[in-house]
Amino acid sequence: MRKIETIGILTSGGDAPGMNAAIRAITRAAIANGFRVKGIYRGYDGLIQNEIVEFSTENVSNIIQRGGTILKTARSKEFETVEGRQKAYENMTAAGIDALVVIGGNGSLSGARIFAQEFDVPCIGLPGTIDNDLNGTDLTIGYDTTLNTIMECVDKIRDTATSHERIFFVEVMGRDAGFLAQNSAIAAGAEAAIIPEDSTGADQLEHFVSRGIRKSKNSSIVIVSESPKCGAMYYADRLKKEHPEFDVRVSILGHLQRGGSPSAGDRILASRLGAGAINALMEGQRNVMIGIRNDEIVYVPFTSAVKSNKVVKHELVDVLSTLSI
Repeated sequence: MRKIETIGILTSGGDAPGMNAAIRAITRAAIANGFRVKGIYRGYDGLIQNEIVEFSTENVSNIIQRGGTILKTARSKEFETVEGRQKAYENMTAAGIDALVVIGGNGSLSGARIFAQEFDVPCIGLPGTIDNDLNGTDLTIGYDTTLNTIMECVDKIRDTATSHERIFFVEVMGRDAGFLAQNSAIAAGAEAAIIPEDSTGADQLEHFVSRGIRKSKNSSIVIVSESPKCGAMYYADRLKKEHPEFDVRVSILGHLQRGGSPSAGDRILASRLGAGAINALMEGQRNVMIGIRNDEIVYVPFTSAVKSNKVVKHELVDVLSTLSI
């Protein structure tokens, strides 16, 4: 196995609060252990376009509190091709990078897995996604901050909903995973959450209505996971048609959920995972995601991490149902 002397870092896919804290941790932990570090701008696309810069501790000073990613991020169609990955490998080799640390979500880590297999490159992944949908880790970088952002927004919407005696459908991110919707609903005291993992086959809107909304409350909040077909607008339009007696409104939170200074939880998580990535490389680990389970750092094979079967616990559904009466 080739000796690792220089480590490359990139962020890929959707940005998440805490990515900068992870970049900082990886860079400083690497330098502290005698490695050189190179930052790769704009994700895999930057690797293909050779946007590679030497990093020192000064490059990552005063960034732990910043949202987004100083390395920028992009989704690369070219990297999905064999030719694109070949070009990325050639640029990586020319830059003297021996191992790659990728911060991103499902698609980003899937790309790292393929790249590692094709070119025998040691790749380490960090779970950077607000959706919290990667397997093998209890939390992902950005999830806690986003959850708090949603909660704060819903708290404000509740003031208007109560004042006007309205039903609000609030759409949040997490197209294929309902963690944000379900847990923000519990945190904000919402009456219901409509999530993609519902496997009962029941009509979630009808279930919400049948539970007797308005019997004891003068307003209601329903959190809905985004969906191109069944998002907040879909359910609001249905309720207006089926129950015209209700005053219904929609609030789509959109990209404000991605922004903002990361929470203490995300800063600590990102710092631990970033340092864990360097420890993993020194231990000879490769092609694994650094996760956290029961407050312990764990190594999760890419093939396990990117399986799309991490689902919301039914216990959380029961808690919301019980507490929203």
